[in-house]
Amino acid sequence: MSRPGLGFGMRHVALFVRDMAACEHFYVALLGMEVEWRPDEHNVYLTSGGDNLALHQAEPDMARDEAAQRLDHIGFFVDSAEAVDQWFAWLNEHQVRMRTAPRTHRDGARSFYCYDPDGTLVQMIHHPPVSQWEELKGLN
Repeated sequence: MSRPGLGFGMRHVALFVRDMAACEHFYVALLGMEVEWRPDEHNVYLTSGGDNLALHQAEPDMARDEAAQRLDHIGFFVDSAEAVDQWFAWLNEHQVRMRTAPRTHRDGARSFYCYDPDGTLVQMIHHPPVSQWEELKGLN
């Protein structure tokens, strides 16, 4: 049997969050995602179109060992290098804590990193090969 294709790629991430309201505000009001489904007050599923971000309320006594956290960051692809700079200005205007300023990488990508209210590292990135793939697939 041949290996099956990955279809649409990795389009789902689920995060435990300590402050559900603040994290939902960050992803919806600031980044522009929409609530796709809220099965109860402890879970919300967000989308920006072809993706799905699940926010799950962490139990108050849930130990969180930052040193053992395996997730490095999550990323949002944007369609141009200029859009990266626009996102940086927008999020700065809304007092989002930044980790880096925008920079252009050796491969031509441009990105920066910021933190959501729960401390998850978020990357806003323009990566030319991904943009080209989306255009070829007619998804952009």
